[in-house]
Amino acid sequence: MITWWRGRSLQARITVLAATITLACLLGLAALAAARLSPLLIESVDRELTGALGPASAEVSAGRPLPGSAPVTVRVLDISGAAVDGGTPTGLDPAEVGLLKAGQPVQQDGARYLGSVVSTPDGTQRLVVAGAGLVGFSAAVHYGGVWLVVVASVGALVAGLATWLVVRLALRPVARMRGTVRVLPPGARLPLPDSHDELRALAEEFNALLERQEQASERLRRFTGDAAHELRSPVASIRVQAEVAVTNPDPELSQETLGDILTEAERLSSLLDGLLSLARSDAGEVPPAEPVELVSEVRAAVGRLPAGAPETRVSNAVAQAWAWAQHGEVELVLDNLLRNACRYARGEIVVSVLATRSSVRVVVDDDGPGIAPEHREKVFDRFYRVSDDRARITGGTGLGLAMVAETVRRRGGRVQVGESPDGGARFQVTWRAAPVS
Repeated sequence: MITWWRGRSLQARITVLAATITLACLLGLAALAAARLSPLLIESVDRELTGALGPASAEVSAGRPLPGSAPVTVRVLDISGAAVDGGTPTGLDPAEVGLLKAGQPVQQDGARYLGSVVSTPDGTQRLVVAGAGLVGFSAAVHYGGVWLVVVASVGALVAGLATWLVVRLALRPVARMRGTVRVLPPGARLPLPDSHDELRALAEEFNALLERQEQASERLRRFTGDAAHELRSPVASIRVQAEVAVTNPDPELSQETLGDILTEAERLSSLLDGLLSLARSDAGEVPPAEPVELVSEVRAAVGRLPAGAPETRVSNAVAQAWAWAQHGEVELVLDNLLRNACRYARGEIVVSVLATRSSVRVVVDDDGPGIAPEHREKVFDRFYRVSDDRARITGGTGLGLAMVAETVRRRGGRVQVGESPDGGARFQVTWRAAPVS
């Protein structure tokens, strides 16, 4: 049943719900009205009897004959209930007579009676009784309830039809928007409605979604093209050198060729590792964060630098600084920043660790040529190079800084590049401070 219901159109579901709710409400009102119908009719008869009983009692008290008051019948009885007006016996038993003398209504044989005790001019007490027939009373109550149910059903049907038409008219702009989307050419956007309502907001959100989708597709195309280009270079180099080694079986040349092949293979492996790391990040694979002590991590990263690297000095403003990150991520960020500084530093690299109550920072300064301002916002893009052969000459893959930026960003941090006091480049990485006791 749930599967069938979910398979219906929105228009049909809204119509069924509106008709069902309307029918339930109207049937409830009909039941309440039917329950009140019988007391309402009885109250109407009692008001009519009271209206006829007052003048009749006044006439009896004055000793005057009773006027005709159809359809209400007025009788004059003695205190015991016997007729004294010359009419036929009323058939009231002593208990009913007692109720009438007490001012209570009595219902008997399809008639309702109301009485009042008055004194005649000679001091005799008389019971004046007003009565009216209840012919058709049960039928009126029955058919009244039936008609209430019929009216409720018709009202629910009308409400359902009205809801169907209203929803159809309300969804017509959505149908037009769907048709426009189906034939929307690449790069185009949905036209915005003139009215500032939910449809306009929907169109704006959809246009924003199209914009993000096109940007993501463009980044993917650019990244795929750059990755193919970067992978082609080491693979082609390995193939050419292997062909040279096969056609020239010289041991010395073969040894030199194997060394070149190993260098290209290492570069290819590094490139693939970077691509895999970025792919995991794009897929949202983020391990749980934990407190990481940055001062010790910086010293460990400096210790991993290869022999022949420029002099690297650690300048700490704090003894300990805890970042909310992940141990492997911090190693990746520090290793890439230090390797990048080693490629371009002339003589010295300075690494500083700073901390505040809410954040911790690692600052890497080198005394190299630096990065021009027009390139600083793009150096964290994948495969971006300030010059075409800069990374290839220095042995880079063009992914190191992109991995740094992506790794820090997914932890809620940020990476900035500027000018070092020594004239080179300054890279600053900021993490959220870890809540360590």
